[in-house]
Amino acid sequence: MTNLSTGKIKRILIRATNWVGDAIITTPAIRAVRKNFPEAKISLLAKPWVAPIFYNNPYIDNILLYDAAGKHKGLSGIPRLSKELRKKKFDLAILFQNAFEAALIAFWAGIPNRLGYKTDARSLLLTHCIRLKPAMKRVHQIDYYLGILEGASLKSDGRQLTLVVTDEERKHTEEILAEHGITGKDRLIGINPGAVFGSAKRWFPERYATLGVGLQEYSGAKIAIFGGPGEKALGQYISKLMESRCVDFCGKTSLREAAALIERCQLFITNDSGLMHVAAALDTPQIAIFGSTDHATTSPSAPRSQIIRLPVPCSPCLKPDCPIDHRCMKNITVKMVYDTAVKLLMKN
Repeated sequence: MTNLSTGKIKRILIRATNWVGDAIITTPAIRAVRKNFPEAKISLLAKPWVAPIFYNNPYIDNILLYDAAGKHKGLSGIPRLSKELRKKKFDLAILFQNAFEAALIAFWAGIPNRLGYKTDARSLLLTHCIRLKPAMKRVHQIDYYLGILEGASLKSDGRQLTLVVTDEERKHTEEILAEHGITGKDRLIGINPGAVFGSAKRWFPERYATLGVGLQEYSGAKIAIFGGPGEKALGQYISKLMESRCVDFCGKTSLREAAALIERCQLFITNDSGLMHVAAALDTPQIAIFGSTDHATTSPSAPRSQIIRLPVPCSPCLKPDCPIDHRCMKNITVKMVYDTAVKLLMKN
């Protein structure tokens, strides 16, 4: 494998990952790409639900959509996308997504330099193939993605996450909150009870409800429930348990609106999820509850983030649903989370 000649690279395509949390975790690597190629035009290819994470990112010049449910759908979709990319004459593709498909698209797009991990039988499609050492599977995901660049003798640029909320979005956030009787003087605590990957990652909604009521009584803060369209029923259930002493935003905000609302929170309490990494990128004080997943590789990377987990022999199992008794979550009591929340509220 030859080293990349940074002076000859003028147009770069970065293939984004497909999950919100993973997308945020790649932002230190994206900044490093800009550091190594300061004069290059950097475009990012992302699925529509992930793309908003990169809006206003100062290290990206252009965002391209991979619309797999629309114009890039079906058997003709990938060739069509590859043809579109070929017209842009990229010099280098950096593949943060590990799938075979990502390498195939870059290959068919005629991009002469294609950099990524040697996974999913795609070594023949990559010109700069980075061997995935076993130890890399145990490091934090930030370092995992930086490892792609370091494997090609490119320099990293720290581990700080990037997620930019604009003043206009902050103003819109205050308008949303005002509709629910929440003013700029009110403290706001966010609760994120869902997790798209599966139920094994979720602390129990009844406990979230009890926690929310307790923190409201302690601090006088307003409680906001966060979640996506698939978590509407969960938000409604917790709101009912709290006797509607909260604002339920589940399925009612865009990803950008959710991010701006999370930035407004004085405390965010969440499962291991995409919004957990949103809070970390914004350095919102947060408590992340871990059970089935590996905190060593996916914990929130921010100074004001704190995780709660209790080791059990079967964790991390990385399974979407617990096949036994969900002990990794059952052992985490409301009091444990409440006491940690009070300390963070006092500190911040």
